[in-house]
Amino acid sequence: MPRFTTGRVAEVGPERRGIVNARVRLDDGVIDAVGFSSHLGPVAPGDRVVVNTTALDLGLGTGGHGFILWNLDGVGETQRGPGHVIKMRYTPWQTEVPAAEAPESPHHESLSGPTSLAGMPVVACGLHSQVAGVAAGIKAAAPGLRVGYLMTDGGALPLAYSDLVAALRDCGLIDVTATCGHAFGGDLEAVTVFSGLAALRTVAGADVAVVAMGPGVVGTATTLGSTALEQGQVLDAAAALGGLGIACLRLSFGEQRARHRGVSHHTLTALSLAAREPATVVLPALAPEQDAAVRDQLERAGIAGRHRLVEADGGPGVELLRRRSVSVSSMGRSLDEVPELFLAAAAAGAVAGATGTLGTSD
Repeated sequence: MPRFTTGRVAEVGPERRGIVNARVRLDDGVIDAVGFSSHLGPVAPGDRVVVNTTALDLGLGTGGHGFILWNLDGVGETQRGPGHVIKMRYTPWQTEVPAAEAPESPHHESLSGPTSLAGMPVVACGLHSQVAGVAAGIKAAAPGLRVGYLMTDGGALPLAYSDLVAALRDCGLIDVTATCGHAFGGDLEAVTVFSGLAALRTVAGADVAVVAMGPGVVGTATTLGSTALEQGQVLDAAAALGGLGIACLRLSFGEQRARHRGVSHHTLTALSLAAREPATVVLPALAPEQDAAVRDQLERAGIAGRHRLVEADGGPGVELLRRRSVSVSSMGRSLDEVPELFLAAAAAGAVAGATGTLGTSD
């Protein structure tokens, strides 16, 4: 069951679009807490607020802070949003959004039928942190391409929660965003992965799409119990719409858990079981022994026979992240601690960037 408590705002930090950061004083101390402007309205020091402390009580890493649900001394969000499509349906936090494909949308007609991606590369990730490497890999290979990010609802639901996406927008590595399923807060709102991809291509004019859940992948140490399996479904959606599906490998050679060492078992399952259509799987340039180990894993999982394996250099993308001062980490580990994870992401971006360049020149 969720855990709720009432506290008083001690201080309010810098507000970013869509998100409020605050320090909240509870009976047993002060905690960091976040709230979402679209649901909460203004917050000021001294306000009494209701906070969800579930993640803190469980000692979680991702999401390990309080979430402000309601300001007891505030006026709340007073303006009704546009649109009639409801996200987070039938929960106390349900909210209306202007879905791009909805009848009241100016884009309804262009999205009313099956929409072709016309060969647009779609890079599917298994982790939110990989978005940085992919976007940087694309821009390093083809700076002029317009990069769209589609956030699914496999992790955090509000796009505003992602510090990473905000940083990538600020430094020009992501040009436009969309949110689908119950995720919300993108430049474009969409109902499904299919319509989200179509909206990025048709409405936003994206040349390349990067698709990943928000922060907070769910895993259960089982084959099927992970939200990362959506990677295979995203690749199939890209294929169904006439796009080029490109898989980003989740790699780690310092991982203590055997199931995530080398190629993560989540990636192996997504590509061998969840993905039913052939896709392009990108291997980064690695040391010979690491390359051999990765290829052996892909061969034993049957992935090498079902998908097209290509190799690319992720180095330029990683270097671009450093030049743009984008701080990246995954599961609490930095770029320097797991360089192979971000090299793999940047390599997938490099292939997408090269393909996107070819696609826009036709």
